[in-house]
Amino acid sequence: MSGRFGAVVTAMATPFTEQGDLDLEAARSLARWLLDTGTDALVVHGSTGEAATMTDGEKADLVRLVKEVAGDAPVIAGTGTYDTRHSIHLSEAARDAGADALLIVCPYYNKPPQRGVVAHYRAIAEAVDLPVLAYNIPGRTAMRIEHGTLLQLAEIPGVVGVKDATADLDGVSRLIAEAPAGFEVYSGDDWATFAMVALGAVGVISVAAHLAGERMGQMIALAQSGDAGGARKIHESLLPLYRGLFITSNPIPLKAALDLAGHPVGPPRLPLVPATEDERAAIRKAMEDAGVL
Repeated sequence: MSGRFGAVVTAMATPFTEQGDLDLEAARSLARWLLDTGTDALVVHGSTGEAATMTDGEKADLVRLVKEVAGDAPVIAGTGTYDTRHSIHLSEAARDAGADALLIVCPYYNKPPQRGVVAHYRAIAEAVDLPVLAYNIPGRTAMRIEHGTLLQLAEIPGVVGVKDATADLDGVSRLIAEAPAGFEVYSGDDWATFAMVALGAVGVISVAAHLAGERMGQMIALAQSGDAGGARKIHESLLPLYRGLFITSNPIPLKAALDLAGHPVGPPRLPLVPATEDERAAIRKAMEDAGVL
């Protein structure tokens, strides 16, 4: 069964103008297109949405605009930082702007002990009456939410699941087996989605769904229905896209891919830089090989 936010949740790119300003009209167009092409729910200003270089006001404006477009489709706001008080402030602002849920990354840089991680999530969940998804991505944070910690988080009212980008399928299997009913696991890596759904994950929070949302939804539905062979065929057909979108730091390749697909969202903000010509050629080849261009 799909999760409370659906099976295909797209971590939406944030459109910027060539001058680097937030482009709300392009965001409106992108959100509408994604919801029309297989996306069940949207994450705004997450990692793919370049949250690190957006102002607090821009984040609230983006939530408000995307929720207006999304209607009944859930909008999940990435409001986690390495500062618990600031995370609460961003979460309250996202709630007031219409967000349906929060995606809270494991605190990064200051590297708290695991008991600090639990305290961080508890403080946010107690302060803001919205469902919270933890985000476990040690490749970006230099911190992992450990297995026992995740089980503690699952007992906090309001913490409803995790976006797992650990590349640890054994750990995912164990978590799904041991977590309480109602605590949902979403794949945080496109390439791992087929395997994680086979293990019991409810869906994916995806980058590739910008370009292949319907096919990813079909893959998940087939895997959940027991048609592993059919799901694997779709998984294999999308592998070039999964690889191409991560040839350099996300969302640099994604923004190039959206431009190639006719849905331009402008450049990334510094310190991220646009894809080089060689990178664009590799991204184009990946898109062609995956049948999305």
